[in-house]
Order: sequence, then C-alpha cells, then structure tokens
Amino acid sequence: MPLPWDGVTVPDPLPGWLTGARRVCVLTGAGISTDSGIPDYRGPNGVWTRDPDAEKLVTLSYYVADPEVRRRAWQMRRVLRPDGVRPNAGHAALVDLERQGRLRALLTQNVDGLHQAAGSSPRAVLELHGTVHAVECLSCGDRTSMDGALARVDAGEPDPACLVCGGVLKSATVFFGQALDPDVIDAATAATADCDVFLTVGTSLGVHPAAGLVEVAAAAGARVVVINAEPTPYDRLADLVVRDPISVVLPRILAEVA
Repeated sequence: MPLPWDGVTVPDPLPGWLTGARRVCVLTGAGISTDSGIPDYRGPNGVWTRDPDAEKLVTLSYYVADPEVRRRAWQMRRVLRPDGVRPNAGHAALVDLERQGRLRALLTQNVDGLHQAAGSSPRAVLELHGTVHAVECLSCGDRTSMDGALARVDAGEPDPACLVCGGVLKSATVFFGQALDPDVIDAATAATADCDVFLTVGTSLGVHPAAGLVEVAAAAGARVVVINAEPTPYDRLADLVVRDPISVVLPRILAEVA
C-alpha cells in the first residue's frame, strides 16, 4: 500500500529502502517529456483526450487500409517533429543515476529519443514502443531516417512510399495492433525482475505489456515508486506514490539515492 504521504509531497527524509537502492529500474512515459514541450496522449489535455479520432493515425489497421489516414499521419508528424526540443531536468536526473552506477535499466514508452539526447547510454535505454526518428517499410522492412521522409513530405509527397519496394512507410514506432519487439520486451522483463527499486515516471500505466512490468517488479520483491500527475491502476502496488511535478521531484529523489 502507498505510504501516508501519498500524493502530498516527497517525504524528508526519504525512506531508507529508496536512498539505499543499488539497482534501480526506471519506466518512463509521456509525462517526463511534457516539460520539454512534447504533449502527452492520455492526460486531461492529451492529444487523444482532445481528439479521440487522432488515435486512428497510430492504429495499424486504419493506417494500412486508408491512404487519407496516412496523409493525416504524415502531417501530424510534421507538426510534432521534435526539432528544437531539448531534454529537461527529469531526463538529466536519470543520466546522473546511470553515471552513479545505480541504474539497472531505463525502459521508456516514449519514442522521442530525449533520454539519449540527455546523455543516457543507448545500451541502457530500452525503447519499448520504438522511435520517431526512423521510418520503416511494412513490406520489405527497409529502415531510413524520419528526417528524410519528412523532407519528401515537405517537397510535396503527401504519402511517401518506400524507395526500395514501393511499400507503405510508417514511423518506426509501435502502432496499436502491432506487436512489440519480443527481444526488447524480454530484456525489459529481465531487468525488472533484477532490480531493488522499480520507478515509474510520467506514465498512466494503461498500456500493456509495459504496465504489467509493475507486477513483475512487485512479485520479484522490488519496491515500487509511482510518480505521475494522475492516479494509475497500479498505485495500489506502490510503496510510494508522488504527484509532484516530475522535473522538480525526480531530481530531488534521485539526488538522495545514495
């Protein structure tokens, strides 16, 4: 059960099990990137909350079947391209945790690449839902840069096709209805089962299999910390639940994890 300070403020001092953590596994969601100017999806002002129809743009069945959905999706990518977006203090705090040798793994549902941009080692980051910085062909699997594809859109191609085989191109992110990479999920599960603290940051914990990692951690005996603006379905399993702003509270917590 959450400790008595659930949702109020971070306790001072922090509990000993947190300050003594040696193998911290972190799961991040859209909430860690909102202070960098990237909107979340499921929050009160999220992209899909304001426009539920936008979810079709990242649903594989709609995307493959309807050229108009693909054209809208490419325009959305143009608008949401991460040009000029910079990591924030929350990302930087996780870099510090890695440099201190206490990060077991950094699992992210985000596709923005801000963890790596902040300085997190690519080998430490497991991108559960892929990356927005690349595109892939659904027919031949050819993979190229998102910048190149968007340049073609800017030049007048509303739905650019694969240059190798003419197949449908999509961002190298996992769409609804598309399976996650089993190797990535296996690595994330193994890391989760091997940590002493499992920290979720800015995720609603509403999407599986990522959300189910909380249960894996708890079953393995890890302490669970949930930092999120809104309640999650897994707050009941948490040893500590914090509602404070991520870019403020995360550096504070990790600075004391010694």
